[in-house]
Amino acid sequence: MGWPSRLKAGLVAVVLLLGTGAGTPDPLSDSALARSLPGDFRSEHAEVNGTRLHYVAGGKGEPLVLLPGWPQTWWQYRKVMPELAKSYRVIAVDLRGMGGSAKPASGYDKKTMAADIHELIKKLGHPEVNVAGHDIGAMVAHSLAANHPAAVRRLALLDVPHPDESLRSLTLLPDPKGAPHLWWFAFNQVQGLPEQLVSGRSRAMLDWLLGRMLKDQASVEERARQVFARAYSSPDAIRGGNGWYQTFNQDIEDVKTYPKVSVPVLGLVNDSLGHDGLSQVLPKQATNFRVVPVARSGHYLAEEQPRAVLDELRRFFG
Repeated sequence: MGWPSRLKAGLVAVVLLLGTGAGTPDPLSDSALARSLPGDFRSEHAEVNGTRLHYVAGGKGEPLVLLPGWPQTWWQYRKVMPELAKSYRVIAVDLRGMGGSAKPASGYDKKTMAADIHELIKKLGHPEVNVAGHDIGAMVAHSLAANHPAAVRRLALLDVPHPDESLRSLTLLPDPKGAPHLWWFAFNQVQGLPEQLVSGRSRAMLDWLLGRMLKDQASVEERARQVFARAYSSPDAIRGGNGWYQTFNQDIEDVKTYPKVSVPVLGLVNDSLGHDGLSQVLPKQATNFRVVPVARSGHYLAEEQPRAVLDELRRFFG
């Protein structure tokens, strides 16, 4: 019974190992993607605020935290990270519920997610950082500056403001005048069903969104689409991403209690989709801000126009 059975189990394990290709480097893993970027980037994890965050860090200089949005990961900053790393210590973070970070059952309001980032900043030994966020990441970045102002030197918001009462005016039916129809804001509110519909089919949803919110489809290349689709392929990943939307009502109430952000704020907005939410909202949410259109770009600014985004960020952060 003893040795023959153990030998048999060992042989089975070897066969399975060889048959599945285990041990072969995964070119789409966070570690492999991080190493592929110039700037000595490394994929890391940290336990903060009762959850586990994944981040990729590289470069030297003042710390610059990059926060991504839906339905992407830290990899959305791949085109700007190497250049930024020449002047800054770049820290690109997967938000709670995103990519390589944990996907807990709760905590997706932007105030809690900002606390995640604040604890990560402290854990990495940075008393003060520059912050840039896109989409959901911009909402978290704003909450970070509002709730932890001493930790934020300057704040850049890419294409999206923090949720406020204006979200309640979004309509179910498309606007006949051609304004963006943000149907996924409602779809992502539904609990349980999106996980069943999108699991294993996230690439179709990703391509649909990119097809309508990019000016240049080639700016998000095939490898990046594979990375993002895989990051949102599981039920837990879909549930986590939807959690950011399902807390909008709480975010709207929370922002009413925030003081105006007093640190300098740069807003970068697309010039192609016909909606500039930052210019509408920032006068109510910040005291010192400037909004700059990014020419020839849709929603995904850092991928469509990385040079323009780099120039504006470096000019702003100094």
